[in-house]
Amino acid sequence: MKKLVWVFCLVTIGMSAQQTETDSVKHWTRKGVFTLLANQSSFNNWLAGGQNNFAGNTNINYDFNYKNGDWNWDNKLIVAYGLTKIKGEDTKKTDDRIEFSSLLGKKASGYWFYSAFLNFKTQMDSGFDPDDQTLKISHFFSPAYFQFGPGMLWKKSDNLKVNIAPATSKLVIVHDHFTEFGSSFGVEQGKTIRYELGAALNAYYKFTIMENVTVENILNLYSNYLEDAQNVDIDYQLNIVMKINKYLSTNFAFQTIYDDNAFRGFQTRQVIGVGVNASF
Repeated sequence: MKKLVWVFCLVTIGMSAQQTETDSVKHWTRKGVFTLLANQSSFNNWLAGGQNNFAGNTNINYDFNYKNGDWNWDNKLIVAYGLTKIKGEDTKKTDDRIEFSSLLGKKASGYWFYSAFLNFKTQMDSGFDPDDQTLKISHFFSPAYFQFGPGMLWKKSDNLKVNIAPATSKLVIVHDHFTEFGSSFGVEQGKTIRYELGAALNAYYKFTIMENVTVENILNLYSNYLEDAQNVDIDYQLNIVMKINKYLSTNFAFQTIYDDNAFRGFQTRQVIGVGVNASF
C-alpha cells in the first residue's frame, strides 16, 4: 500500500514538473479556488431552546488542463474537510475527501476523442461509527479507490464532457485491521484489495444560470461485470456558487453516493453557507 502512495505522489510531481516546463508555450491552463465556509449559532436564556454550535468547512478545487494540437489532458484535484462542534458533545467530522481525476484524450473526429482516465479517492482523517464514536471504521487510505481504463471521450468544451470507458479496472484498498473479523467496503475478510472489472461513465457539466451564479455537476457511474452488474455505483456532486463579490459567496454543495459494497442505501451530504473565496 505504501508503494501505491509513492507512485501516486511521483505521478503528481511529474505532472507538476511537466506543467512548469510547458507553461512558456501556453499549453497549460490552471485555475484553483480555496473556499472557507463557516456558520455558528449561540443561545443565551433563549426560551424556545437551542444548542450552541459551530461548523466550518474548507475546500480546494484545482484544475490544470493541457492542450496541444489533437491532445487534451484534463486534471482536477478536490480536497475538502469539515468539522462541527455542538456544545456538550465531541467534535465531529462533516466532510473529508481527497479526489484526483485525470483524463487524457487524442482527437478522433468532431467532438470525439480516444481516451484514458484515472480516478483516485480517499480521505484524510479517521471515521467513526455514528452509533459508537470509539469504533474506528476508516482512516487515511482506508478505503482508497482507484479507477482506470481506456475509452471514448465526447468533449464540447472544458465545461461539458462525457467519458465512456467499457473496460475499466477498479481497486478498493483497505488496511488489514478492517478486514480481520469480516469484510469491509467490499474487501473480503483477511484481504486488503478488491479488484473489479466493469464499465464507467464520467460526466462533467458546468454552466452559469444567471449573473454570478454558477452550477457544477460531476457524475460518476460504474457497473462491475464480475458481480451484480445491475447494481450500478453512483457518485453525484452538485456545487452551486452564488458570488457576492470578489471574495465572498454563498455556496451550496450536495453529494449522493450509492455503493452497495460499502452501504446498502444512498449516502448523502449537504453543506450550505457563506464562503470566503481565494483564487490561485
